[in-house]
Amino acid sequence: MRLLLVEDDVMIGESLHEALTTENYAVDWVRDGRSAELALDNGVYDLLLLDLGLPKKQGLQVLSEYRQRGGMLPILIITARDATADRVGGLDAGADDYLVKPFDLDELFARVRALLRRQAGRAQPVIAYGEVTLNPASREVFLGGNLLSLSAREFALLQALLDPPGRVLSLAELEDKLYGWDQEIGSNAVEVYIHHLRKKLGTDFIRNVRGVGYKVATL
Repeated sequence: MRLLLVEDDVMIGESLHEALTTENYAVDWVRDGRSAELALDNGVYDLLLLDLGLPKKQGLQVLSEYRQRGGMLPILIITARDATADRVGGLDAGADDYLVKPFDLDELFARVRALLRRQAGRAQPVIAYGEVTLNPASREVFLGGNLLSLSAREFALLQALLDPPGRVLSLAELEDKLYGWDQEIGSNAVEVYIHHLRKKLGTDFIRNVRGVGYKVATL
């Protein structure tokens, strides 16, 4: 999953970028409202984490105008503004959730997972598909009850294909979900991860849709 982090405080931004990357998210970090708008135009993100007190353009304005343009990303406001009026204003402007700084990272991760879960149209915290069970919170994958050993990128790729299952994702879309701006994409990297997943989940679990991309097999 790929996240856009909009935070002007360098210390906070670096800390959040590192923490979210450790949680297997691909994270792009921008520091002002104008840059946030340009990044959102790329259409590659699964969730937006948005500070309100931003240079060049305030976060609330970025949020309001994004929703007015029809933007559908789940948006989590992260801000030091803790007044009830600020919370109400942010949520009424189109935010899905509101978290006041300072906050515990585990709570942030849980809120991100909840918003991504809602965006994917599921209520259960664990993704179950056939004999495969994927737990985004613990970052564990089981096959027939047996725990599998997956790398961070293998886990992220499998989650992208399973959340929700059935979608066909192109190679470019999978690369967008696995890599941020500051990460180099190795030659045939996604195909290598798919090969590894097929060895662990079964050769027919991930199907190649010729000329389009990849999907999990229909049950």
